[in-house]
Amino acid sequence: MPVQLNHTIVHVTDQERSARFLTDLLGLPDAVRFGPFLVVEVANGVSLDYLTVPGPITGQHYAFLVSEEEFDEIFTRIQERGLDHWADPHHSQPGRINRNDGGRGVYWDDPDGHALEIITRPYGSGA
Repeated sequence: MPVQLNHTIVHVTDQERSARFLTDLLGLPDAVRFGPFLVVEVANGVSLDYLTVPGPITGQHYAFLVSEEEFDEIFTRIQERGLDHWADPHHSQPGRINRNDGGRGVYWDDPDGHALEIITRPYGSGA
C-alpha cells in the first residue's frame, strides 16, 4: 500500500466551535465524536481530529483542494460571514483571491488562528 495521510490532530480552544466553523464553511458533514476528538472527514478519507487543549494554540496551515463550483459556494459563505480573507498566506493582499496555476485560491483564519486555504488547482499544476 502506498503511504497516505490518514488524519491529523488539530489543537483548538473549543473543538465544537472549531469543527462547526470548518464544516459549515466547507459544506462538510457534521463532525463525529471519537474518544476525546471531534473528527471532520474530507472526501479523500483524510480527517482533521479536533482536540480541545489549554492555550496558547500554535497556528497551523490546512489547505483544501476544491472544485470551481465548491470554491464559489465556500467563498460566498466566507463573504456572507464577513470573514477577513486574503489572496496570499502572508495576509498582504486583503479582500482578494489569487489565480495561481490557472485556478483560484483564498486564505482565511479559523477562530484559533489556524490558516485555512481553498484552491482549485494544486500548486505547480500550471495554467
